[in-house]
Amino acid sequence: MNTPAPPPVDPGSNGPGAVERLGFARDQVVQEFGYDADVDDDFRYAVEDICGAEIEDEDYTGGADAVLLWFREGDGDLGDALVDMVGVLDDGGFVVLLTPKAGVDEVDPSDIDEAAVTAGLHAAGTFNASPSWRAHKLVAPKAKVRR
Repeated sequence: MNTPAPPPVDPGSNGPGAVERLGFARDQVVQEFGYDADVDDDFRYAVEDICGAEIEDEDYTGGADAVLLWFREGDGDLGDALVDMVGVLDDGGFVVLLTPKAGVDEVDPSDIDEAAVTAGLHAAGTFNASPSWRAHKLVAPKAKVRR
């Protein structure tokens, strides 16, 4: 009996491919919040590889080009957390909100949408960061050009 081959995986749909599609680039400063034992180290290492530097921790006081926020249900108010993340971003920066895919700590997608609006952000894509985590890219709306 022949076992069918698994469907091909889009190389940009998770792990290092997702890191590139999320918009990480060389020489960006990335600051991380919500780090705990359950985060995906392979995703973190892929961010560091592309950016060419270690991820800064919560104590970093400079501006960041991007923020990683690992957030689980029960971690507090997501809207407040995203407002805080916007405060550390340099102009043109973005937030990557990482939430568990399933289980006890899963964050409701409507909560993510509501929190993003509260922080003045909007979703620019959702990707599989790893087998256990989903990555939501959140960006500030582009300013309207005045004429």
